[in-house]
Amino acid sequence: MADLAPDIRWKQRFQNYEKAYYLLERTLEIQSPSEAERAGLIQFFEMSFELAWKLMSDYLRDEGFVVNSPREAIKQAFQSNVLLDGHAWLEALNDRNLTAHTYEEATAAKVEQKIKQAYYPLLKQLYGFFKERL
Repeated sequence: MADLAPDIRWKQRFQNYEKAYYLLERTLEIQSPSEAERAGLIQFFEMSFELAWKLMSDYLRDEGFVVNSPREAIKQAFQSNVLLDGHAWLEALNDRNLTAHTYEEATAAKVEQKIKQAYYPLLKQLYGFFKERL
């Protein structure tokens, strides 16, 4: 199967990102989430974050840049004015590793708060950037 044209690839990736983003958004609306709902919220964050950097990567390749890792995608997206806060995105990338330890209730609660207060707004800004370009 031939590779998709880059401009089509990022648009298809955006469709997947949009689905994961909406799942995260709906889960964030749950007041006092149960343990299972918190686990779902963290999983939706992981999916959204993974699709976010891949979306950035696809878009940047379409723009002529070479990016081979999440860190490179974030840095180049910030330099290209796709992202408003590159430092916060790099922090989110580093903290993504915390999500592997969500079986610890205290860690899960901490991750939930960071998603709500810091990382969801980043994902929302990215969503708006790409929605405008469709």
